Amino acid sequence: MYDEFKNRVALITGGSSGIGGAAARAFATHGAKVVLGSRGEEAGRKTEQEIREAGGEAVWIRTDVSREAEVEGFVAGAADQFGRIDYAFNCAGTSGAIRYLPMQAGDDFDRTVATNLLGVFLCMKHEIPAMVRQGGGAIVNISAVAGLTGSAGASIYAATKAGSLALTRSAALEFSANGIRVNAVCPGIIQTEGLDVAWQDIPGFTIEEAKRRFVAEVPAGRFGRPGEVAAAVLWLCSDAASYVTGQTIVVDGGLSIR
Repeated sequence: MYDEFKNRVALITGGSSGIGGAAARAFATHGAKVVLGSRGEEAGRKTEQEIREAGGEAVWIRTDVSREAEVEGFVAGAADQFGRIDYAFNCAGTSGAIRYLPMQAGDDFDRTVATNLLGVFLCMKHEIPAMVRQGGGAIVNISAVAGLTGSAGASIYAATKAGSLALTRSAALEFSANGIRVNAVCPGIIQTEGLDVAWQDIPGFTIEEAKRRFVAEVPAGRFGRPGEVAAAVLWLCSDAASYVTGQTIVVDGGLSIR
């Protein structure tokens, strides 16, 4: 399965942990050369080493997606090292501050938009020209169910995730004729390291209370696993999805249709 990934090159931002880390390992398992971009060196190097020890090929490049020079360097570094860029999963993100809208601060807005929306824009800005030069590629952007439904207490986060879907559809329209497919995944509540941090910021609830409250809203009766989102990303990048572009796959255990 996914033999086409062998010796191809996959870029993954936010690739040191969580959904990005799961996607990186999955691409590597199917033979892709993986380029990880993240801010934290310790976690990035750890994931890089784990992939190599499992027999895969990976390199980590420090990347803050809110800084264009670093994104440009990330994409150029991947192209210089491996000669091409076949797939990109723009997964870096932040939950932002968990507060009702009037209590949000301007710097909360700026930080969340810089990572979740500007970051997706900058990644595509530099990934797409590289893919055009080589005749095509596949991009998957991270969004979230909140971008479809809104989210009480996470208005800024939801707005950035809705924005990433608009960027996805627009880029798909602009570059389909160049052989570039651009799609998005919308995870629901996925149990990651970042989610554990976010639980701490929910006012009026302990972490365990928050988990019980939210899992009760999921028809599947559980939180998702990073690998379940990664599976959707790999399919969107694969030849099996060769006629799929500008679309969104929701991976949420039924949360958005409740």
